[in-house]
Amino acid sequence: MSRRDDLSPDDRRIWARVAGSVTPRRPKKAALVTPGAAVVDPPAAPLPRGPAKPRAVPTPYSPVVSAPARPRGHPEELEPRRQRRLSRERDPIEARIDLHGYGRFQAQDALTAFLIGAQARGYRSVLVVTGQGRRGGTGVIRASVHEWLQGPALRGVVSGFASAARHHGGDGALYVTIRRN
Repeated sequence: MSRRDDLSPDDRRIWARVAGSVTPRRPKKAALVTPGAAVVDPPAAPLPRGPAKPRAVPTPYSPVVSAPARPRGHPEELEPRRQRRLSRERDPIEARIDLHGYGRFQAQDALTAFLIGAQARGYRSVLVVTGQGRRGGTGVIRASVHEWLQGPALRGVVSGFASAARHHGGDGALYVTIRRN
């Protein structure tokens, strides 16, 4: 009895869709091997006959040298005046992300994608809600978010961050300011 006989009609239909979406790999030409000899590459295709054309002399590679990128420093603590403007909503909070319910690595991926997307949209300040953790302790996400914001993945995105005002989440939230593109 073959394995195909074990499949239900739905399974066969799904398998047919999967198999139809795959393109086979192009086989590489195998190297010629003769017993007791070294491996030899396959013969090259014959060159077309005719008058020899002069070949252009390749120019040596010279990389394009541009101005060195301005080094991006670590995000800093927000200036007190900017933090006060955000807490009083004089500077708008243009987007928010709530990381409740995420695992540590899922939260890091979601935060990175959110902040890169916010920078692409031209946002200047966002609110990141991490939560305060269970039973009065520091949560895993809350403990890690400072490290994530200062890490190399977000160094070119985040210009600064600070704890949010009480009505925005207090110690369980952060104001994050974003660099311009």
